[in-house]
Amino acid sequence: MMYMTLDVLACPYCKDEGFPLKLYVIEKKKVKRKRPPKEKPYCELYCGYLGKYLKDVRDPPCEQCLDEEVVTGVLVCPKCGRWFPIIDGIPHMLPDELRNKEEDLKFLRKYKDLLPEEVLSGKPWGIK
Repeated sequence: MMYMTLDVLACPYCKDEGFPLKLYVIEKKKVKRKRPPKEKPYCELYCGYLGKYLKDVRDPPCEQCLDEEVVTGVLVCPKCGRWFPIIDGIPHMLPDELRNKEEDLKFLRKYKDLLPEEVLSGKPWGIK
């Protein structure tokens, strides 16, 4: 997942009140991407790389952002506390009723030492 994705993602339940989602990175990798044909900053509202609104960023690190990708991590809604895993670079943002509970619990158990308490005990299910 590109950090820039956080500029457009929100909680499917809380919508605008669930923006921006909190990102917890477990694994990332270096990549080389072609630069967008526009001026910096590449994001409009939120710099996912720094975890700050663009209005609070003087010199956005767009080149560094484009050179890293989140492979494994978690997105958390700041309003409702729901968490969504990032697996193989893809955010899994399904509604609760379509999520695979066993797969989610397996993910939580595998990364429990790297995740914050709000994820381990959060919605839609936790392991504690």
